[in-house]
Amino acid sequence: MYNCHTQVLTLSGSPYRIGFKHGKKARNKVHTSLTTYEKMFKDYVDISWKEACEKALLHVREIEKYNPNYINEMEGIANGAGVRFEDILALNARSEIALISALDGCTSFALTKPKTVNTWLAQNWDWRGSQIDSLIQVKIESENFPSIEMITEAGIIGKIGCNDAGIGVCLNALVTDTWRPKVPVHLGLRAILESKTIEEALSKVQYNQMASSVHFLIGSKTGKIKSVEASPICSIVKESKNGMIAHTNHIFSVQLKKKVKEDPFPDSLVRLKKINNKLEKIFGNTKHEILFQILSDHDNFPHSICRHESFEQSGRSKIETVFSIVMNLSQNEVSWIKGKPCEYFPE
Repeated sequence: MYNCHTQVLTLSGSPYRIGFKHGKKARNKVHTSLTTYEKMFKDYVDISWKEACEKALLHVREIEKYNPNYINEMEGIANGAGVRFEDILALNARSEIALISALDGCTSFALTKPKTVNTWLAQNWDWRGSQIDSLIQVKIESENFPSIEMITEAGIIGKIGCNDAGIGVCLNALVTDTWRPKVPVHLGLRAILESKTIEEALSKVQYNQMASSVHFLIGSKTGKIKSVEASPICSIVKESKNGMIAHTNHIFSVQLKKKVKEDPFPDSLVRLKKINNKLEKIFGNTKHEILFQILSDHDNFPHSICRHESFEQSGRSKIETVFSIVMNLSQNEVSWIKGKPCEYFPE
């Protein structure tokens, strides 16, 4: 585990108590998240925070049907952090509010048998640099669900991570014009992390439940890995034929492309080609250090796998790698780096 100085929030109890402890212990970081997204919504979508909250509230009915515990947990965070419920809801619906005009630049991959001995999930999460100060490592222990370990933005109840049942998930944004008042994608991430099998995880996101377009890369310690390009109107599931899946920020499925209009940056295709070329060379009993080195690649800088802010970036392209994570699902091991992987594992 890297960046051991990062505080781990261990949360347990009822959904409300889990949320309240989250909000209270990470109060300052929750406020950092709120400040970041208030500015982002204004700069990139040209809506006020009040308007963002009003849009977020449109999701409440579907969230209550999907899992009312999530409403209780968000209420707990709000009370613990001393803010309103709709403020926390807007954070959890930030992809639905922001990603029409703001680009997420993540690169993710999964490896499993016959390519590697263990099953791995890994990714760089690329976003606004200001959000590095909002990152928290969370361990959630709740009755009737596997124990969860995830890296998230303070105030957001679902993100990238894995559980002790051997289920893990990575995330790639897909920038499209498609939105419905359904379940925000970050709550879909949480539902995956609460699943005991990959089949259960798929059932939470593959039936057009999500409010916006997104890619979930889901893995299991059983060796199964699945790619889910989800949207409110069409969702496509694919699996690896050679023990490897990589994804960036454009839609792969021809069927989905016919249903939604996307607006990816050209570097998504370049990053995909690069990551696939690097992964082709990986076989057998690999180590997390090797996978972090892959995530440290700077080809096509500044639009590389490992991203840094640059004077060449402007507007919605102004993003950088905020954290990097490697998960060994077979061994239930998580390693992550706050900031850029190249600072710890240079090429």
